[in-house]
Amino acid sequence: MMNIQESFIPDPGLGFAYTQAPQEDSSLQRLKEIVQQYCPDEVRAERQTVLPDEELHLEELEAGFKTLLAGGNPFPEIPMIEPLGIPDSSGNPENPESQEPHTPSTNIEDGFGIGIPETQKLQDLHYEEVDTLNSEQIKKDFPVLQQKVNGHDLVWLDNGATTQKPNQVIDKISDYYRNYNSNIHRGAHTLAARATDAYEEAREKVQRFINAASSEEIIFVRGTTEGINLVAQTYGRQYLTPGDEVIVSTLDHHANIVPWQQVCHEKGCELKAIPTDQNGDLILSEFERQITPRTRFVSVGHVNNTFGTINDVKRIIDIAHGHNVPVLIDGAQSIAHTPVDVQALGADFFVFSGHKIYGPNGIGVVYGRKAILDKMQPWQGGGNMIKDVTIERTEYNEPPARFEAGTPNVADAIGLGAALDYVSHLGIRNIEAHEHKLTEYAREQLGQIKGLTLIGNPKNRVSVVSFVLDGIPVPETGTLLDKEGIAVRAGHHCAQPALRALGYEMSVRPTFALYNTREDVDKLVIAVRKIIGGR
Repeated sequence: MMNIQESFIPDPGLGFAYTQAPQEDSSLQRLKEIVQQYCPDEVRAERQTVLPDEELHLEELEAGFKTLLAGGNPFPEIPMIEPLGIPDSSGNPENPESQEPHTPSTNIEDGFGIGIPETQKLQDLHYEEVDTLNSEQIKKDFPVLQQKVNGHDLVWLDNGATTQKPNQVIDKISDYYRNYNSNIHRGAHTLAARATDAYEEAREKVQRFINAASSEEIIFVRGTTEGINLVAQTYGRQYLTPGDEVIVSTLDHHANIVPWQQVCHEKGCELKAIPTDQNGDLILSEFERQITPRTRFVSVGHVNNTFGTINDVKRIIDIAHGHNVPVLIDGAQSIAHTPVDVQALGADFFVFSGHKIYGPNGIGVVYGRKAILDKMQPWQGGGNMIKDVTIERTEYNEPPARFEAGTPNVADAIGLGAALDYVSHLGIRNIEAHEHKLTEYAREQLGQIKGLTLIGNPKNRVSVVSFVLDGIPVPETGTLLDKEGIAVRAGHHCAQPALRALGYEMSVRPTFALYNTREDVDKLVIAVRKIIGGR
């Protein structure tokens, strides 16, 4: 996977993917090298059906690519593929199953892409190295964004609270209820088999998305909050003893503080918090000093929801593991914005919510390393989590069923799987790059407004801006922005320790997603100036 800040040139062997540009000017020899390195024989054979070797004039392609990078179109005779985006589902409303995301291509206006027609094998390739999204096209997938609020086109900048849902997710959930609604794992009939297959397929999609070693490490819950409570009430209750220590962070959401407070109070343990500096970055040197022989667990957020701080969770995990301390990562604010690889991180637990990544409410995930899950006792009792029950005793099921008592949220698990398909098809690296540019643009534009104070300036950040206006209460600012059709969060964001660490009680918080544009930011800036000017 490439760094999003590296430069790219089109790969002539594929016509769509992008490879790292050499430092020197492109040359014919370099193009040949790229073809050899990035176009394996089976792909080259597919390419030849579209563009035979005798028509592949590298000298002309080299000149053409330079024209592309300059913003022109050197191949007018080749029909251009639609800009990167996913079509709405109006093409076949009677068959939601057929509403698959459109294969991303490139945006010729940004100087990329030669529009070679796609073959099936090319369609199956990953496009995570395309460095731009057509957010205006993507926005059409989201029906809720097509409305007006208070006479203005809706500008949804409350993505940190929840993301909107594309037609592909809505249709998938509707298809379940219309065509194969059933309880799972317990029926011998056709609909039960279909529902079970779809539910377990969603579990496998989660496994692949976060690169878990096995689908048996994926537990479905209602969301991040329930996921953290599950770990606190199972692992925490089972292994914590009086005098032990649990470490969280000052930047954490209340959902990663309160559950550990509760179990620490119950068990007679001490809860510590990694401090933050005035930029909104964790002071990890203090974390190293906080760990003692009595430290038994560390639970921290991957991304802060108030300043957008991307915490160095890999370093946190490495430090904790150096003391044989397991770590839970709260991924609620990271899952939709940056790649997650739980094996590369070395996380023992990773939790997130579906509604933060364009999926439905009421569904979330706990990833847990199998070696740990196998030793954990269940949290709730009931159907599905048992192997055998008598009046005297119960034999529990293996994970993940052990932790999924009762009738599960089948429809929304399937919807989550569809959301992960949607994001995967666009490419999480593409989304990360787009949102990074948007966030920095917003900070730059808002920072120029007299009477507005930006809160926090973390070294690594994503998709979040927090600010206050001089003399205007935060709730009032949120209400006035709503009158302009702009939805933001205005309050403490369930992160009071984080805000108080920087000297604030509340903030106005616009947060960005893959469907947001510079025009959305411009509307926000204009509205804020209007609010200040009205005073």
